[in-house]
Formats: sequence, C-alpha cells, structure tokens
Amino acid sequence: MTELHDHTALELHQLLQRGTVSPVELATHYLERVERLNPEVGAFTTVTGEAALDRARLVEREVPRSRPLWGLPLADKDLQERAGVPAGFGSRAFAGYVPEESDELVQAVDAAGAVSLGKTATPEFGLPSYTEGLAGPPARNPWDPALGAGGSSGGAAAAVAAGMLPFAPGSDGGGSIRIPAAVCGLVGVKPSRGRVPGGSGLTSLAGLPVAGPIARTVADAALLLDGLIAPEGYPPRHRSAVRAPGDDGPYLGAAVRGEGRFQIGVMLDSPWDTAYEIVIDEPSRAALDLAVGVLDGIGHGIEQVAPAPEPGYADAFRTIWQAGAATIPVDGEREALLEPLTQWLLGRGRAVPARRLAEALGWLARFEQRVIRRFAGYDAVLTPALALEPRPVGWYDAEDGERNFAQQVQFTPFTSFVNVSGLPAITVPVSFTDGGVPMGVQLIGRPGGEATLFSLAAQLERRVRRAPRHPVVW
Repeated sequence: MTELHDHTALELHQLLQRGTVSPVELATHYLERVERLNPEVGAFTTVTGEAALDRARLVEREVPRSRPLWGLPLADKDLQERAGVPAGFGSRAFAGYVPEESDELVQAVDAAGAVSLGKTATPEFGLPSYTEGLAGPPARNPWDPALGAGGSSGGAAAAVAAGMLPFAPGSDGGGSIRIPAAVCGLVGVKPSRGRVPGGSGLTSLAGLPVAGPIARTVADAALLLDGLIAPEGYPPRHRSAVRAPGDDGPYLGAAVRGEGRFQIGVMLDSPWDTAYEIVIDEPSRAALDLAVGVLDGIGHGIEQVAPAPEPGYADAFRTIWQAGAATIPVDGEREALLEPLTQWLLGRGRAVPARRLAEALGWLARFEQRVIRRFAGYDAVLTPALALEPRPVGWYDAEDGERNFAQQVQFTPFTSFVNVSGLPAITVPVSFTDGGVPMGVQLIGRPGGEATLFSLAAQLERRVRRAPRHPVVW
C-alpha cells in the first residue's frame, strides 16, 4: 500500500492541487514520521508541531493555491532564522536564542505556501562538511546509521532520505548541499550565484554560500528551486541589480522533459591536488564510470578535460574560509563554548591581515575567470560527487583543526571550487556500494546553466534508477 511519504514531492503537489489530500493531513503524516524516526536519524534540532499544523490550516484558508509550494511540508536549516523558533546555528553558544524576525529565505518559503515542520540539524555555523557537533546528536545516514549524513545541510538530507520530508532547502558555501545529498542518495542543487534572491551569495565574503534544494528526484529539486526563486510566481522579484545570467526559470519543465544532446567534459583533477593527496576511491570512480557510460550511450559528446594545476588555490580558499569564521558573533568567555574546529578557524581568521585577505579575494576572482574559460567548450562538466565513500560518524578529527581541514578536503575535493566560480551544479545518485550505500556524481554547468543541468540529470536519473529502493529506516 502506497503511503503519503512514498510519493515524490511533485506527486504530492498534484494530490494537493486536486484536493485528494489537504495541507493539514500532509503535515500530520510527516510530523508522525518525524516523531518516530528522528531519535534514530538526528535530522531535526527543533520540531514545531503545533505551529506547523496552525500554518497548514492558514495555508488552506488564506494562501492562494497557485503558489508554487502550496501545502508542501519542509523544514528550515538551523542556520536560518524564523521568528519565534529557536535558532542554535549548531552551536552551544546560541542555546536559547529565539529570533524576532525571519530571514529572507524563510520568508520566501512561506510566501510560496510551504509548511515548515521545524529546524534541521547543521554543524556549528555550517562550517564543516559533516553534521556531528557538541550541540546535539549527529545527523546519521538513513542508509547506514553508522555513517554520517554529510554537511553542512546534513539534517536536511537525512530528513529527506528517511522520508521525514518530501524535500528541503539547504545552503551551500563549499558543497554543503551537494555533499549531504550525495552521501544520502539524493539530488542536490547548488544554483548560480545570484539565482535565488533570498540566498544569492552576493552579500557574503567571496560570494560563496547560496541557497538551493535537496530532494529525492530531479523534478522535485526543480520544483523546490522554482519556489525559492519566485515564491509568488514568475517573474521573480530580485533584490539587487546583480543576478545570475540566463533564464531565471521555471526549471520544472526541463527536469520533467529531460531533453537535449550536449557536450560533456569529464574532470578527475581538483584545485586541491597540489596541496593535498587526493585519491578517488573505487566506489566513487565506479559511479563516475557508470555515469560516463550512460551519457555516452544516450549520444552526448564525451571528452576528458585536461588537467589544470592551481597551486595557489589551497592557500587562497583557506584564507577566505578562516576569514569568514572571524565574523562569528561570539567573543570573550563565550568562545569557550565553541568547538575546537570553530575555535581554530575563528582564531586563524581574526589574525588574517587585511592585505592577505585582499590578495586572496583577488586570486579567487581570477581563478573564477580561469575556470569559466576552461569549461567554455562544454555544456556541462562531470566529476565524482565525492572522492571517498561516505565516512563513519566520528571519523573526523575533533581536536586538530589542520588535520580536520585536510580530511574534509580529501573527502570533498570537487565541490568548493564551484562556489568560488559561482557556477551551478547538481549531484545525482547513480549507484550503490557493496554495502548498499548510495554513490553519486556531480554535473557543473555554464554560468546560468541550470536548465541544461536539470535536463542532463533527468536523463541520467531515468537510466540508472530501477525499482524504488529505500533506506533501512524507511
């Protein structure tokens, strides 16, 4: 018997539009799953059950049914502030903090007609690529609870993979949507810089973090992205004169149709190669080879991208990452509440000289131009999503900041440079390890090339997915 959580988000959207199910019924169903599964998975930090049902009733009465996310449940990543709901930012230093105003992204999902069920787990201030902190239990991989869910949108990915949400918004400053999506067997989209008005990256240091969707299918990811871009319907309301090139969407049509033949580059090197020993393990390589074979069989042009060493990348990116941590609003005695990695990043960041920061920003701006030129001959570039299969809970060094940073780079060498270059990217699950854990690949688009990515991802999805397969907690 098919239950509500067995449906895709797009199918639920259609059920809601037909009146087969109501927003209250849908919220109730997912809240019951959250209550049952969250103690095992650790996806939610806060569950706002009563507020969610009140919101669902309000949506039924007052929100136009034409809004793109009408009645669909989701949750806010705990880096986003929602008025009246605790916002911990994954940190003990913010225990008990309750904001009075909502962030732009939260306002956007509300305007789109969605129903928030609470807050999903994130590591401290979203800095690491795994979601295991001292402020709460780790977010676990629903396919194997001994493994982590990735980060920093690990709680969002764990919730979607476990069927506690149909989809969820996340944020991605160095891979924080794509990493947990790949770890948990989901589709994760990092939009172009400037694409999502409420999470554009334009106000952040080096323009790294943007908002985007985590979903079970390519079409579901497009549905949520359309809602984030234009919550009141198209055309979207941009908040600045700077925006991503190309069409603003909608992208659902491209994701459903999955049409077109494209020129695809395959890239195995990363800009971290000159500073760290990067090894692509067998499951990651097998996933990439499978994707190459499928896309080649469809008729796409496939070409190896020539390596392009970038010996300055590691120093420049580390400088920006540390400098970003310098702005964490924690001082004095409260710093002792921060975790060792955060203290290391904060200390290093506050010691960065202005000249060094300016030089790093300039270097990364020129790197962006080099990447775009390097990829100019391709409609999309294919890479492994991860260099290694998902890591066990507790694998990362909790005390040594240098070693921890190196571990993160070696696990995820193909994600951060996409943020630096401002390009769109999507991760798609394509295979499983011998132990039954999903593995995926990443497609990187041209500036403003989201539509092409959705078309390619849909084609890939159709040919690698067999009968529905769900994680052990389903």
